[in-house]
Amino acid sequence: MELNVEKDLEPIHIDRIEGGEHQVDYDALEEQNVIRKCDIHVVPILMLLYLLAFLDRINIGNARLQGLEDDLNMEGPQYNYALVIFFVPYIICEVPCNLIMKKMAPSTWICGIMAAWGRPPPTSPVNVALHINCAEYEGCVTIGQGFVQSWGALMACRFLIGLFEAGFLPGCVYLISMYYKRFELQWRLTLFFSASILSGAISGLLAYGLSYMEGIRGYSSWRWIFILEGLATVVIALLAKLLVVDWPESARFLNERERTILLTRLKSENHLFPMDRLNRTAILRILTDKKIYLGIAMYLGALNTGYAASFFIPSILRDMGWTSLMAQVMSVPIYIVAAIITLCTAILSDKTKHRFGFVLLGCSCATIGYIILLAQRTVSVGVQYFALFAVTGGGFIAQPILIGWLSNNMSGHYKQAIASAMQIGFGNCGGLFASNIFLSSEAPFYPTGYGTSLALIWVCGLSAFIFVSLLWWENKQRDQGARDGRLALDPEEVQNLGDDHPGFRFTY
Repeated sequence: MELNVEKDLEPIHIDRIEGGEHQVDYDALEEQNVIRKCDIHVVPILMLLYLLAFLDRINIGNARLQGLEDDLNMEGPQYNYALVIFFVPYIICEVPCNLIMKKMAPSTWICGIMAAWGRPPPTSPVNVALHINCAEYEGCVTIGQGFVQSWGALMACRFLIGLFEAGFLPGCVYLISMYYKRFELQWRLTLFFSASILSGAISGLLAYGLSYMEGIRGYSSWRWIFILEGLATVVIALLAKLLVVDWPESARFLNERERTILLTRLKSENHLFPMDRLNRTAILRILTDKKIYLGIAMYLGALNTGYAASFFIPSILRDMGWTSLMAQVMSVPIYIVAAIITLCTAILSDKTKHRFGFVLLGCSCATIGYIILLAQRTVSVGVQYFALFAVTGGGFIAQPILIGWLSNNMSGHYKQAIASAMQIGFGNCGGLFASNIFLSSEAPFYPTGYGTSLALIWVCGLSAFIFVSLLWWENKQRDQGARDGRLALDPEEVQNLGDDHPGFRFTY
């Protein structure tokens, strides 16, 4: 029977596939075609949105070089506080946001919150020109940062951006993980995460170009950084509603047979051990899972390096002797090299079906870089510049692998949603550290910043070693039948064990 691709497709639910009317046989060519369509429709648009999201998060570092602190009469640690305030709602709201997204269309949720954090204040020239009614946000969002007149107003903007961004990254990670098998996931996640690395390069180039807008319409160049980058966020977020995919069960870029193939192949691996009922027992299993807390510790240690690079590399380069404008430009190669290295290691990680060794590689590179920077009094500027490549590349090698590694070892929709949100949310405490350890009074040597970052990257490496040991030991216990007693539980509970099911095997 020929399928009508144009008709309004009803979602095919995963729980209807197993041995039922939607079980299909398919060949390798059909499967590859489905994966190719997913690769075209799932990751690229989310990658673009994440690039814009990260630009909105880190462009304050570029604005600082172009007069933000002087114009707002900021003193002492006030810049650091403006970085910290972003993370307060960002950390607290990530788990609730993922639970909300599970109940609605991801395209509506992701694009809606993105448009919210970019919208301009009601009295701004941008708002008047575009006739956008944004009174409900009182201007305290990305574009609004370009119109603030005080440190307090900047703090309010940063708080609201953190609030709206809280649901974005864990939501995207969860959505991508719903479309791929375990050893197909790392490359796609790293491709998505590479947008955050490239944003560092693009941010530097944009800041350099926008520096020539100094004084246009009476605004300083740092204000134009927020205004124009925020405007791009709003416009693209609204257009992206048409392109961002929803759940696999209702993937409209696939016809009915292709959706059935997609869901069948996911059922063959990811959903053999579901946790799709969020009852009291399931919540207890999630909150007492040691793997999640090790995942948080690993991610926190690596993420500190990522944020330290994003927030402070322009300032560090200026302290090395470059002008503010050249410091923006000199940051670009650092991020480009980091992106290339990160993507290459992701390909190798999926091909070898291995994670732990690549995490250690990233930690080792960052360690070398930090040791050089701590000894910078005895090395040349060129060696210090190389150290920034090692630190940034090492940190970014580890970050997406850590996200994918934990996701690989979680089973069940609810557990994956909560685990990824907890890891990303609480792991962003690394951003709190990064915001406070690079002290202006210690420039240009920053011993506290580099020393603390070195300690945290070691926390990442040590946690990864404990994590891989736990996974190896647990697999051995299951091979010996030590967990088979769980099969004697109530049948409904057995069907909701997730990765606690004796048949599940962990990957490392």
